[in-house]
Amino acid sequence: MLDSHCHLNDDKLYADRAKVISDALARGVDLFLVAGWDIDSSRKALQIAHEFPHVYAAVGIHPENLEGVSDDSLLEIEHLARDPKAVAIGEIGLDYHWYKEEADHQKQKEWFIKQIHLANKLSLPICIHARDATQDTFDVLKVNPVLKKGNLHCYSGSTEMMPLFAELGFYFGFDGPITYKNAKVPKANVVRCPLDRLLSETDSPYLTPVPHRGETNTPKFIPEIVQEMALLRGCDEKSLANQILLNFKTLFHVEQ
Repeated sequence: MLDSHCHLNDDKLYADRAKVISDALARGVDLFLVAGWDIDSSRKALQIAHEFPHVYAAVGIHPENLEGVSDDSLLEIEHLARDPKAVAIGEIGLDYHWYKEEADHQKQKEWFIKQIHLANKLSLPICIHARDATQDTFDVLKVNPVLKKGNLHCYSGSTEMMPLFAELGFYFGFDGPITYKNAKVPKANVVRCPLDRLLSETDSPYLTPVPHRGETNTPKFIPEIVQEMALLRGCDEKSLANQILLNFKTLFHVEQ
């Protein structure tokens, strides 16, 4: 099994990253993508990727972390992204949940597009954060095609939008919310997601799945995610995990 989006570079997990990975390995989770959200966290993601053979990194600037960014920031992300263990630009995208002003939306779109162009320059996929901005995210991707595609991590868009993103070549990551009792849309999205576009993730240390809510989330809880996916889709867990592994390798071009 695998965690296609986690934050072992977060302060809640970073100091204990060796144990976090060991605990996950003990439960059959042996492939990890650590996502950055700014330059420092992207550096840490790469550091962790070099410390552990089954860890890869995504580097990028999150839409909530644009204060003070400049062209030099983009150059630094490009430098980090040229590392062989960097397999994606991310997490990048749009977040309108906390940002309501049109000026903020425009700046987020500007940096989303800049980092899409960087991904295309380096022939890398992207990891997308889209919160309360599904339509604008789609519109940006439609006008700015991503050559190596990418995934919408923690997909929270509508079931109706999913085929439109899939048509553009994108994958969909699902995590803890699909285990929540009243999460009708996330559950429906797992069922509707094309099998060859499905990814498992934790977004740890956030979004802890049932029955572990109240605990700090870590990649060791991926089995709960895969189990719920299999239950919702009415399929075998092992075959589903194998398909998710194939999807991960196809999108991020890793051999492991």
